[in-house]
Amino acid sequence: MSFELALLAYLFDNKFGEFPCKHPVMLMGDFIAAFEKRYYSDHLLSGTVLVVSLLTVTLLSSLALVHLCELLPNWMATIALALLASTGLAMNMLHSCVAAILTAAYPQQAISHLVSRDTEQMTKIDIYKAALETWAENLSDGVIAPLFYLLLLGLPGIAVYKAINTLDSMIAYKTPRYFYFGKTAAILDDIANYIPARLTALLIVLLAKDKRYAWQCVLRDGDKLESPNAGLPIAAMAGALGIALGGDARYHGQLKAKPTLGVALNVINPATLTEALAMRTGIDRIVFSLLIAGALLT
Repeated sequence: MSFELALLAYLFDNKFGEFPCKHPVMLMGDFIAAFEKRYYSDHLLSGTVLVVSLLTVTLLSSLALVHLCELLPNWMATIALALLASTGLAMNMLHSCVAAILTAAYPQQAISHLVSRDTEQMTKIDIYKAALETWAENLSDGVIAPLFYLLLLGLPGIAVYKAINTLDSMIAYKTPRYFYFGKTAAILDDIANYIPARLTALLIVLLAKDKRYAWQCVLRDGDKLESPNAGLPIAAMAGALGIALGGDARYHGQLKAKPTLGVALNVINPATLTEALAMRTGIDRIVFSLLIAGALLT
């Protein structure tokens, strides 16, 4: 495990956020869109070929970048690799995007950029609830999971994870078009996020005022969603804040019944979202402490 690399990457993401260039995830998205446009068919095989193709290209590209960086002096190679790896972390961007809901002139439009559900008929409570769910779930997908694979497998690990996550966000839907085409991507994403989602839920519980209650919510409600992973950090967040998340939502004009996670002990309002976003300080302290300890001990 390269704790120094992960520490620098997390520091760069916290300090600088996204760099002013085309993001690697956008390049992955272009690849997926181009493949789908030319080779789409309503079969499992077609989607599997897309998954294998993108992961192969991503792995080979990241290995090539590692090789090029290794030609530099050690300290320069570490910095270069950390800068590259930081593009796979999204704490800075995630926090700022969710926080923007609090000051947005048109909250429904702002939340539409963060969720896949219909937003036109959302109430203010619905908007804050969706923002809270986005914050909780993407702490796993955008921060803990990529950091986990960066620690385990270096730059190729975080790059391949981001490819899996991008595939999931673009084609892993249970719609007539993507049910078979996106099935391989969906299964792979569930596997890749299994451990990180549970680590994220634990992290949120550790930051809760009533840790026992937050943990009870995870155990009781964490497996209620269709995804084996998404419900865990959301249930932890619901328990930590004493609120109810989840519930029915509209997708593509259709009302979808979804279970409720947590119990509505408190109301959901801007202060609730502010409190949830304030967890970033605690998360950063824990992550930095663990990475520093790991770097000193290895």
